[in-house]
This record gives sequence, structure tokens and C-alpha cells, in this order.
Amino acid sequence: MINVEALKDAIHTRIDAYNQTDYPLSQRRRMVSPLAECSNHILAEDISSPFDVPRQNVSAMDGFAIAKGSCLMAGSTIEIIGESQAGNAFIGSLSPNQGVRIFTGAVIPDDCDTIEMQENTNHAEIKATLDKSQPYDIVLSQDAQPDNHIRRQGEEISQDEVLLTACKRLNPADISLLANLGLAEVNVYAPLKVGIVATGDELVSVGEALTSLAQIYNSNTPTLKSLLDYAKLPISLQDYGIIPDNLEQTQQAIAQAMTECDVLISTAGVSVGDYDFLTTVIEQLGQINHYKVAMKPGKPFVFGELTHNLAKPVLYFGLPGNPLSTVVGSLQFVIPALWQLTGCDPQEIPRPLTVQAKLTTEAQKSPGRADYQRGQLSQDDSGGYQVAIADSQQSHRIKQLSQANCLVVLEKDSESLPAGSMVEVQPFFWSMR
Repeated sequence: MINVEALKDAIHTRIDAYNQTDYPLSQRRRMVSPLAECSNHILAEDISSPFDVPRQNVSAMDGFAIAKGSCLMAGSTIEIIGESQAGNAFIGSLSPNQGVRIFTGAVIPDDCDTIEMQENTNHAEIKATLDKSQPYDIVLSQDAQPDNHIRRQGEEISQDEVLLTACKRLNPADISLLANLGLAEVNVYAPLKVGIVATGDELVSVGEALTSLAQIYNSNTPTLKSLLDYAKLPISLQDYGIIPDNLEQTQQAIAQAMTECDVLISTAGVSVGDYDFLTTVIEQLGQINHYKVAMKPGKPFVFGELTHNLAKPVLYFGLPGNPLSTVVGSLQFVIPALWQLTGCDPQEIPRPLTVQAKLTTEAQKSPGRADYQRGQLSQDDSGGYQVAIADSQQSHRIKQLSQANCLVVLEKDSESLPAGSMVEVQPFFWSMR
């Protein structure tokens, strides 16, 4: 069995080669996306600013714009001959010792080089009696300084400056930046096509009736869809339903899916049972790169690729059948791999959050496999993290998965740990929102 970190490295290395050779970004389909809909999509081109920001000199304060050559000493009188508002600039010329009332974000007249805050004048004393339709005088209550409180044209962004580069994963702050540049739509890479298939004679789709005690509901497909949706991946999902435990039907289903998808994910059918046909079909239509990983739960994890009669490989991830293994395998391997496959800049790929926490309960474990145990993470009175491990760690227990908010990561060679030990914890990303 390959260990967890070695499998992560192997998947990363294969996808790196896939992105460079099998399906390079230069060959990938692009699409124009409305700005409000492209969060978490991968930018397909560099974005340069169409203009300076600010587009002209603007005031950083409410106050008065004072003409060049004016006396700026405390006690000086400045004649105010107009106003400059955001969206409604002052039109006209000014002489020394003249100025205009100005507001934050308003254009500064070309004749002015000083902004004085209204608090440093007698404005508050005369405000109630002002006739703003006529020129009026203000008196400086302290020395004014030229160039203060002025946001210079282009001081934040210069025209043609590259602001975002291709392969950037667009986030809400990026959307804000692009909106401020007036860009209503941007070019992004089209979502990866990801197929999902479940296997097993015992499975019944959620919502249908169970007609035999031997039947169970297919919980893995909804679980996997929810995980990928919560991860906000730029992918499109195709559900290929449930494949019965039949070699020919498995062949037909996988053969269809591999012609329509970039990635295929299956649940169940990858173990060594007499009716587990997926590994056989994957080897017939491609290859298995790695099978079985030294982890609990999720040991029979498969990473491979489908290549038969294809222009480019379809990467394949085979998850075990129980729901906990689906969750753990997806978090550790599938979701990071999908982010890498999108062409996202490596620095932009979301990393699982890990924290160190003190065990409040014993952690039972035998050496040999990394163990991902369900737990409840909380903060103690001093603000440190503590974690309680669920009573039973059997992988079929679905209620405990719902009650947990994290995975406690126990290393491959670790043995049982007493309460008070420090452990690595991965909070579920859906528990942090």
C-alpha cells in the first residue's frame, strides 16, 4: 500500500504532467462569463486596467479645495465660489485666495493644490447662515499644507497595468476590482466535466421505495455532489446513476462516461469482492496508477486513468462504498486534485485548514495506517483548541459523521494517545461558514 502523502504527491505529479501535456491550458475551452457569476472560476487571460485609478485628482476629505498661490496661514480668509461634488465637478477657474467646497471623492479643480478639512476652518460656525448660491468666506483655523488629502490620478492603478494574471482563481475581492474597472464580463476557462457513478445491486436512488431488506439508499452520490458543491469548484457534474454488479453493464457505463467527461469519480465497486468489477473495467479501458492507500477509513482508494480510443486521458478516482470513506477520500485526494486540474495557479488552490488541538478523550489507534477519526473541535476558556473524539470510529456509522465538525489526523506509525496529547485536526470546511 502507498502511504497518504506519497499518494498525494503521485496524484499531484500526474496532474502536473496532464496539465502540461495531455490537456494544456492553451487547448482548453474558454467562455465569457458575466462578472457576477465568475467567482471561483479560473481566469483565462491577463486583465489590465483600461484607465488610471483614480481617473483624476480627487479629494480624500470633506472640506475645501484652495487655489494655488493662496495664503495658507491660520487666520487667512478664503473666498468660496462654488462646489465640487462626487459626480458633479466644479467648472470654472480660480484665483489665489479662492476655493470651492469639496466632498470626498469629488474632482479637484486644476487650479487647486490644497485640500483643507472642514474641521480646520470656521465652517461649523457659519454653516447655518450660509447662502450657498453666493460666494462666501471661510477662515482657516490652522495652517494648511499643500498636497494633503489629495488622491492623485493613477496613484493606485496606472492605465494598462496588469492587475490579475491568467490562472487566477477569482474571489469576491477580485470581482470588486473588476467591477470598479467597469468590466461586465471576463474570459474564464470552461468548467471541467466531472462524471459521478455509483455501483452496487443493493443501491436504490434516494426518493424511491426500498422493496427488500437487502437494499440500501445510494447516499454516496448526494454526498459527493454536496461536497463538490460546497468546495465551490468550477466544474459541471454529470450523474451517471447506479450501475448494477454486472461486468457488461459496468463496461458500457464507463465507456459512455469516459467519452463525455474530463474526470470520472465512482463510489463502491473497487474492492476485491467477487462482484466488484470497476477495477477490472478500468484496467481494460485504461490503467490503474495506484490501488490501496494506507489510511483508515478509505483503504481501497483507486487512482487511474481511462485512455482507450481517447485523444486525452480521463482521470479516474475510485472511492470505497461507505459514506465516511467517500468524505475522507474526497477531502484528502479528490477535491485538491480537481482544483489542480482546473489549471488554477498553485498559489491559489485552497488548502485544507489544519490546527493543533488538545485531546479531551483518548484516541485509540494501531500503527500501520494513517487514521482520520471523527471529532468535535472547540475552543477552551483560554482560546486554545481542544477536540473530543467520537466514541466509536467504525466507518459505517453515519450519524457520528453528521455530528462531527472535524477529522483528527493520526499519523501512520502513531499508537493510541492519551487525553491531553496534542494532535493535528482538519476542521470540515462546511463547519467554518
